[in-house]
Amino acid sequence: MVNEPRPQGYRAASGQEEEAFVTAELEAGSWAALLAPRLAQFAAVARTEHVTRAARLLAVPQPTMSRAVARLEADLGVPLLARHGRGVCLTPAGRTFLASVERALAEVERAAEAVRADADPGSGRVAFGFLHTLGWETVPGLLREFRAEHPRVRFQLVQDHNEAMLQRLRTGELDLCLTAPLPDDPDLVTHRLDEQRLRLVVPADHRLAGRRRVRLAEAAEEPFVTTEPGYGLRRITDALCARAGFTPRTAFEGEEAETLRGLVAAGLGVALLPPPAVPRPGVVELAVVEPRAVREIGVAWRAGPGGTAPVEAFKRFVLARRGRLLSG
Repeated sequence: MVNEPRPQGYRAASGQEEEAFVTAELEAGSWAALLAPRLAQFAAVARTEHVTRAARLLAVPQPTMSRAVARLEADLGVPLLARHGRGVCLTPAGRTFLASVERALAEVERAAEAVRADADPGSGRVAFGFLHTLGWETVPGLLREFRAEHPRVRFQLVQDHNEAMLQRLRTGELDLCLTAPLPDDPDLVTHRLDEQRLRLVVPADHRLAGRRRVRLAEAAEEPFVTTEPGYGLRRITDALCARAGFTPRTAFEGEEAETLRGLVAAGLGVALLPPPAVPRPGVVELAVVEPRAVREIGVAWRAGPGGTAPVEAFKRFVLARRGRLLSG
């Protein structure tokens, strides 16, 4: 045998693992045979102890089987099989290698079945992200309506701030997400779905509490409680205050809109927030007439080839809610 250079990432074994594993099925058309042919061919020869019988098992020509195993031995620089007449048997190195190969093939089989299950039109999986402020009513209503027609589709849900969700889209961890504001990113496809008015929330005993409408500039001297940097609502708040001619003085940075409302009720400051799902005592919510205080809510997914059947079905469903996402 010729000792060839070791592949990049090679690491010597530190000892034989003793670990239970499930044996992958080896037959023509199996996932292991399709995705890992040389390992599957070696495993078939090792199990049958006969090259010709192994070739028949995997429906490949006998010379192809012989060349594949020989090339595998050459790449490893270690003899895996000892020839005896028309049959073969494992060398000590072959027995060690076979144990790991069996585990690898079984994992390939399981992985292939898992991704096929996720793509099943009737019972597949959708990885869906949404903002904290949409988790009380909007998203549960959306999922309830979709699942009425697709009851077996599974959802992997992620609730996070805007920038974190967009990054998960880019890396493929999410299939799609609801986002605000809409990102300007060539790697993402975005569609505007709805618009939500923001209100200036003040304590019930605040000097502006008797008003119904207010210009944002009238709150320029107030401390603001707002979301942390990276949250879409924080970006919108900063941009609206800039348009009103001031930089907000931040008294607290949080994650949840209802936490911020509670802090406003406690007199810690004022806040620009979307309407609450349930009215909260201790605060007054004022319409902002200047500048126009709204946030656009949209759906985003990664540009490129389409997703699985359940993902595409959910995309169509969400897009059909354009203009009524927030109205139920």
